Amino acid sequence: MGFSKDQLLNRLQELEIDYTKYEHPPVLTVEAQAKYVSSSEGALSKNLFFKDKKHRYYIVSAMVDTKVDMKVLSQRLGLGKGGVRMAPEEALAQLLQVSLGCVTPFAVVNESARDVSLLLDQNFKNQKRCIFHPLSNEVSVSLNTSGLDKFLKSIERDPVYVDLEANPAVGKDQPPDLAVYVPSNSVVIPEITSETSTKQTPPPKSVSAEVKPVASAKPSKPASKGKSVVVENSTLLAFKNPEKFVEEIMDKTSALLLSEVAKGENVEALAETRRKLLTSELTHLAIMFKNTAYTEGFHAGKHSQPKRL
Repeated sequence: MGFSKDQLLNRLQELEIDYTKYEHPPVLTVEAQAKYVSSSEGALSKNLFFKDKKHRYYIVSAMVDTKVDMKVLSQRLGLGKGGVRMAPEEALAQLLQVSLGCVTPFAVVNESARDVSLLLDQNFKNQKRCIFHPLSNEVSVSLNTSGLDKFLKSIERDPVYVDLEANPAVGKDQPPDLAVYVPSNSVVIPEITSETSTKQTPPPKSVSAEVKPVASAKPSKPASKGKSVVVENSTLLAFKNPEKFVEEIMDKTSALLLSEVAKGENVEALAETRRKLLTSELTHLAIMFKNTAYTEGFHAGKHSQPKRL
């Protein structure tokens, strides 16, 4: 079991951290939170939960007006363009042990989040107080960065404040400035399917990023054929399963929407630009799904021909 809201607040009191608590109905967005917590009480925050292709996770906590460009962040982490995307809801529950709408810097108090990197907006330093959820979106707490730092250090976390709007050049002589904050371990979240949903889900498994696969003792096939098989398995696997197909669509949609929401675009402009980009992305996915279905049907028919009379 992870920390509860009350346990977290008790920890803040034990550390003699000054904070103010605001109770309100459950809120899923900063806009909804602002209806119950005035900005005069402190700077509201948006908290994003990302993952990269190697199953490493990141909490990015920023002020509402700070623009967080996912492509730039990926490059600064040394992951390349498109290196991070929104983490799935399963990871919220298993790693941060919070529900949707409750992402917060305080979530790293849980042992399950030990390999999650936390990046804080340096603009918080300029505010008298900052507002975060204490593991529940039914409550908000206001505290200064000294109090937040004291809490993080109490769980052996060094606070990391970065300029999230910076876009430094990355090249041969200019290494990614945030690469040092990439987690050393990856965390594999067990996939939830219709067959496993009724079974108890095992805890997340940490895997060292340095572990390399052991070479097979069997003679390898020619490189050209082997490469073809790998590409087919990794690319088309998701399109042979409708659930994975839908998940791929939702991942792309979430990443595109949230990347633009983070930039502060208005709703009308956001709808129009995302429609154009999503049309291209979803058309590509649909074609892949159609081609995969055709291929599967072809092979099934080839190996299941009726006997001639």
